[in-house]
Amino acid sequence: MIWANIAVAEEYDAKVIVVIDGDTLVVLHNGAKVKIRLANIDAPEKDQPFGMDARQAMFGMVFKKQVHIDSKAVDKYGRTVALVSVDSLNINEEMVKRGMAWEYSYYKPGRVYMALQSEAQQARRGLWSQHNPIAPWIWRKTHPPVRSNSPKAENKSKTSHAKIGVFNDTRCGQKK
Repeated sequence: MIWANIAVAEEYDAKVIVVIDGDTLVVLHNGAKVKIRLANIDAPEKDQPFGMDARQAMFGMVFKKQVHIDSKAVDKYGRTVALVSVDSLNINEEMVKRGMAWEYSYYKPGRVYMALQSEAQQARRGLWSQHNPIAPWIWRKTHPPVRSNSPKAENKSKTSHAKIGVFNDTRCGQKK
């Protein structure tokens, strides 16, 4: 399977094949996989409160469905930043309306997203049912991801195993 970057300001229909989280999907378009980041919103990270709820909400709305992609940009990670819709339902707006994502002012979403977020906050829907939800852009700064194949993660794993007397060396404990 080929990965593709779609040009900015292109519209097309595609099938959702993977839901990564509450604001990122992978679609199949003309035989190529395209990673889509939903524009104007930021959903909780998977390991953050409501992160898996946001992923599940997205999954229920789009997985294995034909969606309409209205691409707006390509972000620094090479993802297509887009508006996504199924039939006439704007998924970007629906995630904010359900309280499964924040409006993300960085991309200048306008008053519609701010109004939807305010409505979700007042109704205490989704993540707004929490006392003091932490925005994902703040969560990412205080909870950096640990890559399992990175040297830092490997050293941390060895250190924590050493503290409890467990080692990856299979010869440990054998007499010679």
